[in-house]
Amino acid sequence: MGDFNNLSKDIVDWIRKYANDNNINTLVVGVSGGIDSAVTSTLCSKTGLRTVVLNMPIHQEEIQYNLANNHIEWLKSNWENVESHMIDLTGTFDFLSKNDLKNQKLSNLALANTRARIRMTTLYAIAGSNNGIVVGTGNKVEDFGVGFFTKYGDGGVDISPIADLFKSEVYALADVLGIIQDIQDAAPTDGLWGDGRTDEEQMGATYDELEWAMKEVECPSEEELSKRQKEVLKLYLNLNKLNSHKMQTIPVFRNKDRDSMEE
Repeated sequence: MGDFNNLSKDIVDWIRKYANDNNINTLVVGVSGGIDSAVTSTLCSKTGLRTVVLNMPIHQEEIQYNLANNHIEWLKSNWENVESHMIDLTGTFDFLSKNDLKNQKLSNLALANTRARIRMTTLYAIAGSNNGIVVGTGNKVEDFGVGFFTKYGDGGVDISPIADLFKSEVYALADVLGIIQDIQDAAPTDGLWGDGRTDEEQMGATYDELEWAMKEVECPSEEELSKRQKEVLKLYLNLNKLNSHKMQTIPVFRNKDRDSMEE
């Protein structure tokens, strides 16, 4: 517990220093009702900087909506620097998908990603109007392992305080920070689908399994792998390759003529 208390303090200090160094006075965080956004918004609240938390439902499952609201109320009851806004983006999403894009035959995946991108736009509208930055909520497995995020959606952020933490470390931090137990116990979900599907159902493996695979790739063990471990490792490598475009720098064409002139 002591190590994670120190880790919490280190992240809080890092966020505060970044904001101060860049003359930023507002931190903007989207709160989904999940563990990652709960931990991130709590760490932001502990900086003492103005922290604006947004609940942005789009056809949201009631349980997700309530968990987000409960967490926001918990934040406000503990830190005076926290303010909140509920911005229902359901109408915005419906107008875009059912009117402007109605003839485009959009896939369900494209529509799910559109939800994330509408939320990103909202976060930046608030941040840009309040001398603020958008604080990312992705963890290490999502951001640098399997790329389980929407490009220019929840992947569109200014800083990422927990992106070097495995999911298990996020849960350990949540325990230290006293995050609401219902959030700690809830099945992880991105909340972008109408059927309430979980992250595990989408990816085909638990975060514990994917975390193991990520570590296995970085430092292979000499032990013989079980059938399930081989399946998870293959799944991890496939997801990592499929989503590599999200985790790498945008490809840029290099003008050889210009390079030769500069030499």
